[in-house]
Amino acid sequence: MEHGSNAANRLGVMKKTTWAIIALLFVTIAWGASFVVMKPAMEKIPVYDFLAIRFTIAAGLMILVRPQVLKAFKGPTLIYGVILGAVLSFSYVTQTIGLTLSTAAITGFITGLYVILTPLLIWIFFKRKPKSVVAIGAILATVGLGFITIKDASFDLGIIWILLCALGFALHIVGLGKWSPGKDVYALTVIQLATVAVLCWVGALPDGYQSPVDFEVWFAVIFTAVFATALAFFIQTWAQSIMDESRVAIILTMEVVFAALTSVAVGQEVLSLQVIFGGTLMLAAMLLIEWPRKDTKPEDVIYEPMPH
Repeated sequence: MEHGSNAANRLGVMKKTTWAIIALLFVTIAWGASFVVMKPAMEKIPVYDFLAIRFTIAAGLMILVRPQVLKAFKGPTLIYGVILGAVLSFSYVTQTIGLTLSTAAITGFITGLYVILTPLLIWIFFKRKPKSVVAIGAILATVGLGFITIKDASFDLGIIWILLCALGFALHIVGLGKWSPGKDVYALTVIQLATVAVLCWVGALPDGYQSPVDFEVWFAVIFTAVFATALAFFIQTWAQSIMDESRVAIILTMEVVFAALTSVAVGQEVLSLQVIFGGTLMLAAMLLIEWPRKDTKPEDVIYEPMPH
């Protein structure tokens, strides 16, 4: 009877994980499309102003949908949410600074290094050594990112800022994995988004806030606020309450693949063999990590005990 109960519990975990993977793929689609939507809009509005209104709308929308969430703004949920929001804000700011000093291709590649940094940080902070399958998957995903995004192999000073951005996103993923289990996922998401909004307003207000000037910019704001922010971060926070951080990080690299496909669909980019090859490597990395294996349990696929 106990064996049957364990099997049922394992099946339930696998079903939840499957839905989490599917949901995360929708997140990467939204994030990938947001690059294409934002590209022309960002020429008409300052970065801090755009991020401030985007995250304000996202947080406000989630509060309107569930006003009672404000009652959960207390204790560990509030503390961890603010910390995670600050890390997320740091990641967006450093990415923006790096983008102004470097090329978009180099920015995309270096940002994607959070795939490697996530399991490394987990190893450093929590002494959970990643198994070889994770290392192979992370390397494949990073090489794939390189094929998709790098068109110019030159080095520039902006790389330092973008490395900080990649570190920030990796810390955010690790923090979610550590703090989201057992918490009110909805409240934790709203607190993070509200924190980013407040910090971005601090950056936007000193030189005067500039509101969106036309439909194109408003569309970018609404699209990214609803789909690429509120919905996306809620899904990520929920997924990381039931999934391993490194698996989430590798799945999220599909954002670059969907960004490339969306660019091709709207005529911003021609689909080259380089892009196809890079996307194939990234898909292979995700399948390598997520493909079920008979000799492993769901909870020990990713890590092995750290030797003392």
